[in-house]
Amino acid sequence: MVKKIWWKITAVLLITYSLIGGLLFDVPRLPILNESIRNLYYHVPMWFSMVVMMTISMICAIQYLRRPSFLSDAHSVAFAKTGMLFGCLGIITGMIWAKFTWGEYWSGDPKQNASAIALLIYAAYFLLRSSFSEEQQRNRLSAIYNIFAFAAYIPLIFVLPRLTDSLHPGNGGNPGFNAYDLDSKLRLVFYPTVVGWILLGVWLASLEARIQLIRYKRSV
Repeated sequence: MVKKIWWKITAVLLITYSLIGGLLFDVPRLPILNESIRNLYYHVPMWFSMVVMMTISMICAIQYLRRPSFLSDAHSVAFAKTGMLFGCLGIITGMIWAKFTWGEYWSGDPKQNASAIALLIYAAYFLLRSSFSEEQQRNRLSAIYNIFAFAAYIPLIFVLPRLTDSLHPGNGGNPGFNAYDLDSKLRLVFYPTVVGWILLGVWLASLEARIQLIRYKRSV
């Protein structure tokens, strides 16, 4: 029993640690960012978590196409839903951060626009699934779409913003956070937070997949 829940306990402990450490630990005083740099503990880990969730969703979609099964499809959908949740949270926390540092919630920054487009692409994935009543056809077509959506998602998030001028750190000639003199306290909170949010995302997706499985068994 302990072996099955240790990673869930770890997720709770890391998230709790990040919430406490994010509020109490000192942060480096950087121009413009000031106290808003604490949002680094939330905004960036949520996007990292989204990338991991969408990657797992795509892998499950490939598994379904190779060997169709209800569990592969259920996990693919569950991880996509969780990825969308983290993506929306990432957009919201990013908009709040942009208001304090750039002066407005939405400035049309290339990475903001690309992130919004990526979320819309995955929103279409769920619309596609709702358009078919026949189970095997729905699962197969949505799995194919999932793979192509992921192939478009990666360039939108990681490649295109770097090719144009951007206000985001690490894009458009702006130095990334690693180029700044960040103290060890910020890193001590940031990295455990990333792990904690990813584990929480896997937990949520697993629960969603189990709920789908229960509904499926009750319907057959």
